[in-house]
Amino acid sequence: MENEFYTCKYCFEQFKPKRRRAQKYCSNTCRSKAYHSRKIKPSIVPVREDVKVPDMMPQPKQKVEAVSAPGVINSALGTAAVDGLKAVFTPEKQKHATKGDLDVLASKITGRYHLVKNMKALADGRKPFYDMETGQVVYLYVR
Repeated sequence: MENEFYTCKYCFEQFKPKRRRAQKYCSNTCRSKAYHSRKIKPSIVPVREDVKVPDMMPQPKQKVEAVSAPGVINSALGTAAVDGLKAVFTPEKQKHATKGDLDVLASKITGRYHLVKNMKALADGRKPFYDMETGQVVYLYVR
């Protein structure tokens, strides 16, 4: 059985298998060309009259699944699980701002003067405020 020869499925030449007994092609070149002839251009396959080649049956198209209730439920559960894990394991400082967060921030900065907390008050008791209209720090008395 070791002297057994096989016929290449692409070039139809006789060859002795080097790897395993189920080897179909004589070389990697023939294997690659056979793949391309099947998938890309089926009209390039060499034809020899002395060797019978079985007709290639066209592959049936894959069935596309319709939308089903269990599929939608599985998708929703998966998304909810991922969002829940993100909410639990994401640090508070790295979470995205929501519209509600921006509304609260906008309501806090509607006034003209805003207290600057990282600056000290002057000796006469005036505290630093940022003036939104002029863009400068001003010192005002606070009652």
